[in-house]
Amino acid sequence: MASSPRPDPFGYDAAHWSREEKAVARRAFDRALQRELEAVVIEAKKRAAKIQQPSDLWDLERYLTDRRAEIDRQYEYKYSVLILVFGSLIQQGMLSEQDLQGLSQDKLDAIRRYANLEFSAGLKRK
Repeated sequence: MASSPRPDPFGYDAAHWSREEKAVARRAFDRALQRELEAVVIEAKKRAAKIQQPSDLWDLERYLTDRRAEIDRQYEYKYSVLILVFGSLIQQGMLSEQDLQGLSQDKLDAIRRYANLEFSAGLKRK
């Protein structure tokens, strides 16, 4: 017997994404990832321009490895976690709510709640 999806604490149906919502989500996800990668390229070029000794190469390599791991962890395109991903990306400034226009109101509300939760948690950590 198949189990039904667990209720989501952020108040949206993770199991249902319309065709239109999937298209909006993919565009927003790809846009945010592109912005993130462009920022890494800019930073990598700055760091590469400052290389003067062999150890500087390994510092650049470490930076790129760390950023790749962070990006791989952050950018997970699964409908079951996209609300959390989008909330985090909004909180980080990689997406705006405008990028997500076309998602249902319950998804937008859940994304806002998660973005605000992430923001509040960040303030508490400081």
